Amino acid sequence: MILSVENAHVRIGAITALRGFSLSLEAGEMVGLTGRNGAGKSTFMKTVMGLHKPREGSVVFDGQDLTRTPIHERAAMGIGYMPEDRGLIPELSVEENILLPTWVTPSLHASKRLEAVYEILPELQEMRDRKALLLSGGQQKMAAMARALAVGTRLLLLDEPFEGVAPALSQRLTEVIAGLRGQGMAMILSQSELNHSFNIFDRDFVIERGANVEADEAA
Repeated sequence: MILSVENAHVRIGAITALRGFSLSLEAGEMVGLTGRNGAGKSTFMKTVMGLHKPREGSVVFDGQDLTRTPIHERAAMGIGYMPEDRGLIPELSVEENILLPTWVTPSLHASKRLEAVYEILPELQEMRDRKALLLSGGQQKMAAMARALAVGTRLLLLDEPFEGVAPALSQRLTEVIAGLRGQGMAMILSQSELNHSFNIFDRDFVIERGANVEADEAA
């Protein structure tokens, strides 16, 4: 088991965002996390990344308790995260945004990780010197995915990668994600509906109001 989240309860201010949510996946497995806006998908991702601390429950990555692990150590553990809002630094170039997590992770060989990213997303190499603020929304999504790939050698967390993306680019992102299968990394991809990538998932977890829901119940 590469990741196990059990009975996670997370409170943000006065709101209980996760209500005993559980999710687990094996190394190399791709799973979907599906739920309406506000269901708790982003909260779950941020909890794994250490941005929210569960009041109850456990978050374990490859046997290590992530609730006791500093946020910055996740990159060295091989966990890559693409937030829903992309989180790029506007004044930095595409390449600088991709490399950013490698600069604070001495164990990663930045040039080799960059080479691997460009092999997966060669179109980004053509815009490597362009500032992030000059990219379209879809191009920003792609750059944010590339940044996650720069460190996500074991686990990728992709939060709503298709939201607000034009159909042609959405198809391209689907191809990229499908092409990662068999490379040994596990993946959790969140989306609002069972649509773009459902056919490439090994399993799908449905979340509603911060709790698990069976897929047939949510239909």
